[in-house]
Amino acid sequence: MNSVIFSFFSGSGFLDLGFEKAGFDVVFVNEINKSFINAYEYSRQLMGHSIPKYGYHTGSIDDYLEERDECSLAESVKAEQASGKLVGFVGGPPCPDFSVGGKNKGQAGENGKLSQSYIDCIKKFEPDWFVFENVKGLWRTKKHREFYESLKSELSNAGYVLDNRLINSLEFGVAQDRDRIILFGIKKTKINSEAKFEWEKYMKYPNGVAFNFDWPGTNKFGETPTFPADFPEDLTIQYWFNKNEVETHPNAKAHFTPRAGLAKFLVIEEGDTSKKSYKRLHRYRYSPTAAYGNNEVHLHPYKARRLSAAEALAIQSLPKEFQFPQEMTLSAMFKTIGNGVPYLFSYGIASTIKDYLEM
Repeated sequence: MNSVIFSFFSGSGFLDLGFEKAGFDVVFVNEINKSFINAYEYSRQLMGHSIPKYGYHTGSIDDYLEERDECSLAESVKAEQASGKLVGFVGGPPCPDFSVGGKNKGQAGENGKLSQSYIDCIKKFEPDWFVFENVKGLWRTKKHREFYESLKSELSNAGYVLDNRLINSLEFGVAQDRDRIILFGIKKTKINSEAKFEWEKYMKYPNGVAFNFDWPGTNKFGETPTFPADFPEDLTIQYWFNKNEVETHPNAKAHFTPRAGLAKFLVIEEGDTSKKSYKRLHRYRYSPTAAYGNNEVHLHPYKARRLSAAEALAIQSLPKEFQFPQEMTLSAMFKTIGNGVPYLFSYGIASTIKDYLEM
């Protein structure tokens, strides 16, 4: 693989891990949240990944635009390109300002502005290709879509050819109903005229196929539901709990405990995800979007408690070897999990890009 990655808004590295599994070399990592980047370093070391060539950087992406950072991003990018490598920028700017269930402030919000900063960074440092990841609200909400289209126009005018798709994580075999935009861009000068970007090549359940199965409804809490026939077991919560051995995972006991007792945890049926706040997952169904903030509480399918970090990581399809440091706060754990791109989703996109670049 003759391509390297400069990673922005890296969180705890879920997106980057998928790209590394596909064969890319992550040489630069930027994340403003110190707790997240500490977890990134910790997990990488445990999993045997090397330290990025240009290191880990905590700070705002605006530091590079205004040249306030001691690292010369321009020099690093040019050095890799001079050595014959294709340089890719990969990032998903924080998205609550575009989320349907979030702040909805759009491009004027503090987080919304970071999408423009990322595009400005691409235009300034001119990677050979890039990935921009964000929530479906940027695609489906009229005022946000106008902003998204303006970003695409800027990139086109800067010499990039673009392709984008709204993708559900279920399409890549993740047990989670989670929509995300993926925008891929490549310099016109780097295009192979015979290459085609095949979005569905690595999708196991493309185009909504996963929603067509006869999924179970709800069961009274404490009852054992019947295992359904003729449906994809790999899209169920229980499959991933078993696969990741969540009961013995180092983060198995990392879960919030209720202040007001267990009463509410005992009456919500297994599989009842209809409420705005308390949602109990079903062991034989996929999870709703792994969002653990804004008073959204996801309950274990058959235990009277909230999900553990180990279980939430499994829902994000992370390898069982991935773990958080024990000193990391619960709030930080669940925030970075909810912000992260599912590992299998990332691996699928990365594999598609790899094939495209190698044609």
